[in-house]
Amino acid sequence: MDVKTITVVGANGTMGRNVSAIFAAFGNAKVYMVSRDLKKSEEAKEKAYQSVRAESVKNNMFPADYAMLEQCVAESDVVFESLSENWEVKAAVTRLVADAASRHIEQCRNTVFCTGTSGLSITGLSELYPEELRGNYMGMHFFNPPYTMILCEMIPTQYTDHKMFEAIKIYCREVLRRTVVEVKDSPAFLGNRIGFQFINEALQYAEKYKYNGGIDYIDAILGSFTGRNMAPLLTSNFVGLDVHKAIVDNLYENTKDFAHDTFILPDFVQKLINEDNLGRKTGAGLYKTLIHDSGAKIRQVYDVERGTYRNVMKYTFPFAETMLDSLKEGDYDRAMSVLKTNRSLEAEICLYFLLKYVLYSLRATELVGYDIHSADDVMAAGFNWCPPLAMIQALGGAYAFESLCRERMDVELLDRIDLKHLLQRVEPSKYDYRKFIKAKR
Repeated sequence: MDVKTITVVGANGTMGRNVSAIFAAFGNAKVYMVSRDLKKSEEAKEKAYQSVRAESVKNNMFPADYAMLEQCVAESDVVFESLSENWEVKAAVTRLVADAASRHIEQCRNTVFCTGTSGLSITGLSELYPEELRGNYMGMHFFNPPYTMILCEMIPTQYTDHKMFEAIKIYCREVLRRTVVEVKDSPAFLGNRIGFQFINEALQYAEKYKYNGGIDYIDAILGSFTGRNMAPLLTSNFVGLDVHKAIVDNLYENTKDFAHDTFILPDFVQKLINEDNLGRKTGAGLYKTLIHDSGAKIRQVYDVERGTYRNVMKYTFPFAETMLDSLKEGDYDRAMSVLKTNRSLEAEICLYFLLKYVLYSLRATELVGYDIHSADDVMAAGFNWCPPLAMIQALGGAYAFESLCRERMDVELLDRIDLKHLLQRVEPSKYDYRKFIKAKR
C-alpha cells in the first residue's frame, strides 16, 4: 500500500503527536497534525520533533486545525483519529471526519479511516460513517511510547474490506516496523485486557496490603526479576490513572470472565483521580518526584493507609535477594526454583500473580485472539513483559506449570477455567524468557 499523506486528528495529545512522528519517520509520509487549536498543533509538532531530533521528520509534519480538516481528509491516504478514551468525544470527531469524507466520496474511496482507541467499539465507531465507507474503517491501536513499544493491534469490523485490511497490516509491519497482531473487536482488545487485569489486581493488592506498605510494597514484589521492564503500578502511573480507569471500567462493564472482579477500581485510585492526581502527566499520582533545594530528586509514593505521600521505601525480601543473586550468575533455573519453593508471604504473592497472568493470558487469547502466540506478541511488544508462553517455560514447562497451578491456585477457579483444556493449546514460545527476567529490582 502506497501511503504518501496521512491526517492525524487529535495530534496535540501524547499518543497523537507520537504516532504522527512514527508516520513521518518510518513511513516518510506527509502528516497533517490536526487539533482544534492551530497553536496546539504547532506545539505538538515541536514536541514530536524534540523526541526524535530528525529534521526529515520535522519537515514531514504540518500543523492544522479543524477549519482545515476537510481539505486534509480529501488529500489523505490514511486518516487516524487519536482522541481521548471517551465515546462522546470520539463519536463527535468521527462524525466530522465522516462528513468531510462524504463530501469528497470519490477521492476517499481508497482512503483508510482508523481509530487508535485502546478499547472502545470499532464497529460502533464505523457505523458513524456512511455505508459506502464503512468497509474502509478499522482499529489501529499503537502502544505508548510507540518508539519503544512496537506493538500495533489491528482490529477489523464486520464491514471492513478484507483486501484493504490486509494491505494496511503489511504497511504497518513492513513500513512502520510494528509487531502486528490481529485481534477481535472486544473491550480493551488483547494487550490491555491482559496487562490491565494484572495491573488493576496489583492495585487491589496494594489496598489489601496497605499496612505492609501498599503501592511500593507490591511493586517491589513484582519487579524486573519477575519479567517486566517497569513495575505494574509504576506502569499505571506512567499511562495515567484516568486512562487506567477508562480501560478497567470498560472491561468490568462489558466482560464476564473468571477475572471479572479484578477489574473493580480501588477507592483510593478514584480519590486520586478526583483530585486530578493522574500520574506522571500531572506531576503526582501513585508516585511523584520532589526536587530538593540541593537539586536532588526525592521519589515519593502515595500511602494508601494514611492518604498522604511519603518517601519510597527500599524493601528487602529474602526470596527476591536470592533470586537476584542467582540471576546475576545466569542461573535462571535456581532463581525460579527459589520462587516456587519459598513460602514467605511476598514470594507467594509473586508466584500467584505470575500463575494468574499466564492463565488469564491463555483465556483472553481464546476469546479475543486468533493464535495462541498472540498473547506472547502483545505482551512482549506492547508491555515489554515476559510473554505468557515464555513464562511457562521459565517456570519449568507445561507439566510443572500445571502442577504449580493445582498446588497454589484456588480449586474452584481451576475448575471454572478448565485447566486441562486451557493448557492443551500451549506451544513453545518464540521468545526467550531470559531477555525479560532481569537481575534488577
